[in-house]
Formats: sequence, structure tokens, C-alpha cells
Amino acid sequence: MPRRNKIALIGAGNIGGELAALCARNELGDVVLFDIPEKEGVAKGKALDLEQNGAVLGHDAKITGSSNWADCAGADVVIITAGVPRKPGMSRDDLLSVNLKIIRNVAENLKKHCPDAFVIVVSNPLDVMVYELKKVTGFAANKVVGMAGILDSARFQHFLAEAAGVSNKDVRAMVLGGHGDTMVPVISYCTINGIPVKQLVAADKLAAIVDRTRNGGGEIVKLMGTSAFLAPATSAIQMATAYLKDQKRLLACAAYLDGQYGFKDIYLGVPIVIGAGGVEKIVAIELSAEEKAMLDKSAAAVREVIEAGKKL
Repeated sequence: MPRRNKIALIGAGNIGGELAALCARNELGDVVLFDIPEKEGVAKGKALDLEQNGAVLGHDAKITGSSNWADCAGADVVIITAGVPRKPGMSRDDLLSVNLKIIRNVAENLKKHCPDAFVIVVSNPLDVMVYELKKVTGFAANKVVGMAGILDSARFQHFLAEAAGVSNKDVRAMVLGGHGDTMVPVISYCTINGIPVKQLVAADKLAAIVDRTRNGGGEIVKLMGTSAFLAPATSAIQMATAYLKDQKRLLACAAYLDGQYGFKDIYLGVPIVIGAGGVEKIVAIELSAEEKAMLDKSAAAVREVIEAGKKL
């Protein structure tokens, strides 16, 4: 008999709760909302609230709150948000020592309980967290990916739409590289309904938008006192949906590179195709000399944090 997909969400905080709500609304499958024993009540409470919300909205999804890894066993997709969120004044890299310990524990449990899952990492500092998880689990590169480029591209897209006075729907934007201050908004691949963005947005405005995009997460942390959660959750669900429904979506994500773009043994934001095989293809695009130099700089920054993580 056919069975529902099973989605395990590791971390029942703001992003975890929104992820569970999106999974339920889209009827992607049954959900396990997992957190540490000290937060099991939060996980169970959110799960119950969401199931009752399902009765209002009219969708069917079993949502289980738990602190028992056995409940995650056999998950088709695992989305990891576990870790300490950013606070005002903190960079993503400031989170390194705390969140590395958490991701290593998560990875050991995934090896035991979810060996066949497609794993999406959202925890920061993103590029290092996803690298560490792959290293500890030993999972294939096509089954472990980081959510960053979709969110960063969405921020870039929104700012461009505002500047051009057009609908978000008509803007196509792409942000590559590490999920941090060195990310690379690739202007040469940004269009508004096929029109190169440079024809519709002045150069000085574009430069300001690039800078705002790079600091987009920090802007929200400063305003709210914690990290964004709505757009990050929606971005991760887009990836999960592409995998579960074999959609072959071309998306900017943190993927493991083994020679592509001139980089080896690193996770970096690049265009990939996600389908039933996980990361089915890493798409090579032509970059200008300036864009390639920026990507090299971003990769170097990611590599530096990976090396720092190896010492912890």
C-alpha cells in the first residue's frame, strides 16, 4: 500500500514550527517535530496546535512532537534547524563553537535512525554546518544540501522589485557563494521578465541592493532580536518539495563541490537541480572575471571557517 512521506524537523523553534505548518498545509507528509528533552513540551505543544489548525484549514497530516530520535526513524526528508539562533551583534561565525557540537550530535543520530533521508541543513553558520554533517554522517553528497541561496536570492529579488517598481513575480535573481557577508549576488544573471536588471535599475542602486542583500539576515536580527524564520522555512520547503515530488527544480543551494567551479571538498552556494535523486546536477554557469573573483573570495572565507571548525 502507498504510504505517506515522513518528514523529520530537527529543532522546534520558530523555523521548525513554520516548517511543520508548511508541511501540513501542503500535505507533504506526516511530520515529526523533534527537539531536546528540555524542549519536548514545546515540540508537543506546537504539534498539537498545528494538528488542531489542520481541522480548521481542512488538511490531513499527522504531526508528532518528540525528543526521542526513534520517532524520526525512516524519515524521507530531514530538515535541520537545531542550534542557537543569532542575537543582535552576533555574526553567523560567532555561532560556530556552540552549533558545531549540536550538529555533530544530530549527525550521529541521523546515521543511526535516518540513513536514507534527503537532508537539508538550515542551521548557521550554514556552509560549515552542512560540511560537518556530511563528514560525520558519511552520507552521499547528493543527499546532503544546505539552504541558503534560495533565501538570499529571494531577498535580492524583493529588493530589486522594490527598486524597479515591479512585481516580485517578474524578478529572477541568483545569489551564490557562502551564506554570509561574502555572498555573491550575480547581477549578470538577474532579469526582470527577461530584461537585464541593469537596464531597469541604476548602478548606484544596484550596488546598495547588493550590500543590503549581504546583510539581509543581520538587518532582521537587529529589528526582531532573533533570526528570520518565515522566508527561511519556505525556502527549505521548496527544496523538500522538489525532492519529494521529483520536480527537477533549478535552485541556488549549498552543495558539496568536488572540482566544480574550481573548488574541492567544500560546501558552497551554486545552482543545482533537485529531484528524486537529491542533488541531481550541479549547473556550471559562466561568470564574469569580477564575479569569479568574488566567488573565490567567498569560498576562501568559507574554507577559513571550516578549518577553524576542524580545531574545535
